[in-house]
Amino acid sequence: MSRPAEVRRDTRETQIVVRVDLDGGGATTVATPLPFFGHMLEALGRHAVFDLQVEAAGDVAVDPHHLVEDVGLVLGQALLRALGDRHGIRRMGDALVPMDDALAQAAVDLSGRPAFVWQVAGLDGRTVGTFDAGLMRDFFQALASEGRMNLHLRLLHGEDPHHAVEALCKATARALHEAVTIDPRVAGVPSTKGAL
Repeated sequence: MSRPAEVRRDTRETQIVVRVDLDGGGATTVATPLPFFGHMLEALGRHAVFDLQVEAAGDVAVDPHHLVEDVGLVLGQALLRALGDRHGIRRMGDALVPMDDALAQAAVDLSGRPAFVWQVAGLDGRTVGTFDAGLMRDFFQALASEGRMNLHLRLLHGEDPHHAVEALCKATARALHEAVTIDPRVAGVPSTKGAL
């Protein structure tokens, strides 16, 4: 089985292509002018066990926010497209992931309704190399919005911003992996309403 999708976004600020296969093996290829952000996207694909390709370019000299947020938008659109009618998916997933001093929790519901909760303190104004760690909030919010999912993220503790962001990415990845998995016991869509 394969559930692939490709989405492109070209604006005067960014040029982005995302290819995803929800039933891949975790193979990732990421090209972005923001090395740490690229590293986090690789972690997301690997730990979600998606095949993920991201090609992203843009006006990062003006403001990296444009690129980070737009990648979240395009990745969310690609996930939504790859899910198709969502028949047979588990729909919900959650994960608690440690990364050295950091501990992050993610919960996902692929409900078709976007909602985003960010219970993360300590990233605003912090950098990993030259990357503004606070931009990850914009990435995850865009992912939840365009992926039409509930995404709740909590950082339970963590001092190092690199470890905190990586734990959040890995927790999101593991929760998504669980939510998109096909459960042979699920007939149709997993909803009492009969639709997502």
